[in-house]
Amino acid sequence: MPLLSKDKSTALYAALVSFGTYVFVFGFRKSFTVCTFDGMTFGPIAYKTALVISQMLGYLLAKFYGIRFISGMQKVNRYKIIFVLTGIAWAAWLLFAVVPAPYNVLFLFMNGFPLGMLWGVVFSYVEGRKSTDFIGAALAVSFIFSAGWVKSVGGWLMLQFHISEFWVPFCTGLVFALPLIICVYGLEKVPPPTPEDELLRAQRIPMTAADRTSLLLQYLPGIIAFVAIYLFATIFRDIRDNFSADMWKEMGYGSKPEVFSQTEIPITIFILILMGAVVVLKNSFKALMVAHVFILFGFMIAGTSTYCFTHQLLAPFWWMLWVGLGLYLVYIPFNSIFFDRLIAAFSMKGNVGFFIYLADSVGYVGSVGVMLFKEGMKVQLKWTQFFSQSVMILSLVGVFITLYAMYYFFSKSKTTPLMQ
Repeated sequence: MPLLSKDKSTALYAALVSFGTYVFVFGFRKSFTVCTFDGMTFGPIAYKTALVISQMLGYLLAKFYGIRFISGMQKVNRYKIIFVLTGIAWAAWLLFAVVPAPYNVLFLFMNGFPLGMLWGVVFSYVEGRKSTDFIGAALAVSFIFSAGWVKSVGGWLMLQFHISEFWVPFCTGLVFALPLIICVYGLEKVPPPTPEDELLRAQRIPMTAADRTSLLLQYLPGIIAFVAIYLFATIFRDIRDNFSADMWKEMGYGSKPEVFSQTEIPITIFILILMGAVVVLKNSFKALMVAHVFILFGFMIAGTSTYCFTHQLLAPFWWMLWVGLGLYLVYIPFNSIFFDRLIAAFSMKGNVGFFIYLADSVGYVGSVGVMLFKEGMKVQLKWTQFFSQSVMILSLVGVFITLYAMYYFFSKSKTTPLMQ
């Protein structure tokens, strides 16, 4: 007698290979952020900030393009899309290493655009299943785990092999290339959703322009609310993710690359358990409301822990852990529970890719805007101070928007037939 049923075995397998795929994709994305490029500038702004902005502009355009491309993507030959996009991103890191600074800033854009498409491709393998909460949680927490692990790998390469900051991203990709190939092969073996999955979670189909317009018009106030929440979450995540090395250095942890993993691994485990537990809720509308509660608590934890840190009631290590937990409680539900259950609850004609790329496009506009504001307005704040002040403001506003979103979808449920 098997230890796990076929459904549970499939869910566990899908969770492992999707998690692994995106972790190793991240190896081609964020390892450069462990580097500080001290003293270097790009015109009037810091060189590292220029690198981050260039890469994020690539993500930004990818998210706008992905609204159409990912939502309308057919489910054939997706592995080829993953390999082509990752290959372009890796080639960009090679060019970044060989072309002298500051001209190599352009290649961060070339890296960001293809990578900005990959989350939607990977998630398309696992959405629309009764086990998607668990699988999606595993995929989503790969953001947290890989953000810390990739930086630790990059820092280790610099310390152990004395690799220059410019070669760190390409060499990190070299470490991650073979594991990525293996995981993508495994991803291709994930079976499609069963008829029972489609009955419980609604069939996921490629969307036309008319489908996208119809959903926007029908749920516009709620969409505006959750896009605003996601905007705040993206700003939170990107500043912490891109400049955590700078903040750790400012707080006296510059020679300890292991801190990236020490903070992110506990968060990863907690979020995975919490989000994965939602799978026990068969009623998708109730699960959607639970996702709102997670987001609400996330804003509260991020804001409260930051207040304690700024008043010297919380040590830097514990602040980075707690503020990270809070921001990921806001961010991760959208990448695992929220959109999948929203589609299922209201029997929408579409897929998760449309919603996530719509939200992501606005989120990256916000992230780029914040960094341009800090540099363009010559805000004389260290990243630790800038981040902590932003967190407290955005957390307070985020609580009120989340409460409105809960009210909107609860009211909508009274006038729209729900899938039970």
